[in-house]
Amino acid sequence: MTTPPALLIAGHGTRDDAGAEAFRDFVRQLQLRSDMPVEGGFIELSAPPLGEAVAGLVARGVQRFATVPLMLVSAGHAKGDIPAALAREKERHPGISYTYGRPLGPHPALLGVLERRLDDALGSSGRSPGDRADVTVLLVGRGSTDPDANAEVFKAARLLWEGRGYAGVETAFVSLAAPDVPSGLDRCAALGARRIVVLPYFLFTGILPDRVRQQTEGWAAAHPEVEVRSADVIGPEPELLGLVLERYEEAVKGDLRMNCDSCVYRIALPGFEDKVGLPQQPHFHPDDDGHHGPGHGHHHHGGHSHSHAH
Repeated sequence: MTTPPALLIAGHGTRDDAGAEAFRDFVRQLQLRSDMPVEGGFIELSAPPLGEAVAGLVARGVQRFATVPLMLVSAGHAKGDIPAALAREKERHPGISYTYGRPLGPHPALLGVLERRLDDALGSSGRSPGDRADVTVLLVGRGSTDPDANAEVFKAARLLWEGRGYAGVETAFVSLAAPDVPSGLDRCAALGARRIVVLPYFLFTGILPDRVRQQTEGWAAAHPEVEVRSADVIGPEPELLGLVLERYEEAVKGDLRMNCDSCVYRIALPGFEDKVGLPQQPHFHPDDDGHHGPGHGHHHHGGHSHSHAH
């Protein structure tokens, strides 16, 4: 019987120790749940680096693996940084081959978790569509310089609104993109909202989710006439574990459904024309002691297909 490929989880990285540990603990949960070898690493900021995770798989005799980016949207990290890092690892370990899966996206399973987070924030007053009729949700994403990635957050907001009975689901970002959190709350209030739940669109805790909560509390203190509550991040729920394994199976089977129609590295979107075909290279990770420098492993997105094996 053919041995299934290993699973490599690629994370962004954070300066928040609790957030980094949440990622590492999630990888440990996957290891306990899976029959194939599983490792995880970060492209920057946190240990272990992605290169160390790949080296760990190679040391166990792994030659084939599928990589799943543990990210909600297809921004620069998923489109360029991780593929470039993987290309660098193939130079370091010439015998390996890999497939690359797609980010998690607004999957129905995650939308269900987000709905639970809203229920938890509302308590007993938000369990049914009738109870939610006066509740406006502000879904707050990370924010990106990639307009395609920002649009995915708006899509998640619309899907979260559909059929759940909320008065509305608006969108904001905590960094790099507008509207910011205070502006998003201003918009909710201008639309007549008197009960608002701010919902961070993040997998784990960290500096940016903490900033969302702080900005929410600051706005609420200045607007006592509006009831404002904060919801929690998605967290290591069973649905997230199941979705990562689903993305793994897609990658192994070649069933990849990347949408490149609005990819900033392929399409000349207004204001971003200079990014088309831009060479990509992996982040420098201070804990990565590999023998290739940060200038190696360039990955040219203009000629790259998101859905191919290596």
